[in-house]
Amino acid sequence: MSQEVWIFAEQSQGKLLPVSLELLAKGQELSYRLGGKLAAILVGGEVRKLAFELMDYGCEKVYMAEDPQLSLYQGDFYADLLARLISENKPEIVLWGATIIGRELAPWVAAKLKTGLTAHCTDLYIEEIDEEPRLVQVVSGWGGNMSLQIVCNTNPQMATVKPGLMAKPPQRKVTGEIIPIDVDIIKNVVAGRMGQSRAETVEITEEEPEVTPLEEAEVVIAGGWGLNSLGDFQLVEQLAQVLGGAVAGTRPAFDKGWITESRIIGQSGKIVSPKLFISLGASGAPQFTTGLEKSQIILAVDQNPKAPIFEIADIGIVGSLQIILPLLIKELKQKRL
Repeated sequence: MSQEVWIFAEQSQGKLLPVSLELLAKGQELSYRLGGKLAAILVGGEVRKLAFELMDYGCEKVYMAEDPQLSLYQGDFYADLLARLISENKPEIVLWGATIIGRELAPWVAAKLKTGLTAHCTDLYIEEIDEEPRLVQVVSGWGGNMSLQIVCNTNPQMATVKPGLMAKPPQRKVTGEIIPIDVDIIKNVVAGRMGQSRAETVEITEEEPEVTPLEEAEVVIAGGWGLNSLGDFQLVEQLAQVLGGAVAGTRPAFDKGWITESRIIGQSGKIVSPKLFISLGASGAPQFTTGLEKSQIILAVDQNPKAPIFEIADIGIVGSLQIILPLLIKELKQKRL
């Protein structure tokens, strides 16, 4: 093993996804503990400029597969290519973002390498186990009511991490090394797959979000099952409008039809870190609070004074949403006048 920590630097239309930089922050920490180097795998049509961007954030080596045939994500081509690169270079750890592509590609590569993979980790750290440094992978378990520590006894050790869970590292430019992947290797992988693919990506389009993405919002207002007493999310939306914030909610709020799936906060949804997070009628189950703990200020409203949400809230209001929410909206509107 090389003691290197690799991250899959996912990019789209010539831009690195934020999760790629977030993984670099954790990768720096892990590689320091291992005494190895931090590296990235970069795959695409024209991605050389992104290799230098990765080095601007502390990446010491970039394994770059650049070829027009790799411009669009092709699952089987990518899986074959990455499995080969990992097998030949033998990194100690490989980290992936739990994106749509990452969730498909990581288990595919793990199966080819016959190694373990832990999905949706909330934390990662190195611990000496039997006098050997191993990656401890932390996930929520048993409905989110506890944290589980997982150690894979196979190499490389691989894990996926949700976007937004980790902070982007500060810029720390290093004189890194770009290691181009031989074009013949790429062509051989592609040629070996010709005629075997069951699916082919012919186009990728990105739609502009109708509202501010939760990960970018400075204010997030999330409603839970306690909104049932109000019948809908109308007052939540009014509060969001007054504050210029984004509306979100818990899994039960989604099940009720009040929010879309892309607006769920927590273990089964988004991880956010706004300047202000307002929780309305959510008791504070761990599977929910996992998604908001990094918020700068947390304001919680719930009628149960013993609700777990108050344990992490900076400001807590105990009372009925039917009374408090209209008053809160009224006061904030007056402050804006």
